[in-house]
Amino acid sequence: MAAQRVIITLECTDCRERNYSTTKNKRANAEKLELSKFCWRCRKHSKHKETK
Repeated sequence: MAAQRVIITLECTDCRERNYSTTKNKRANAEKLELSKFCWRCRKHSKHKETK
């Protein structure tokens, strides 16, 4: 049985900086994850999307 949780990287939508990494369950959440996180380069909260 393959592992269901995979490591993903979150990228800021404003400056494209890859700031965070987390895990997600691919079977339960097939769509791309999008969270509001603090971006160190922008110095503000902004949307971060899942990248490869």
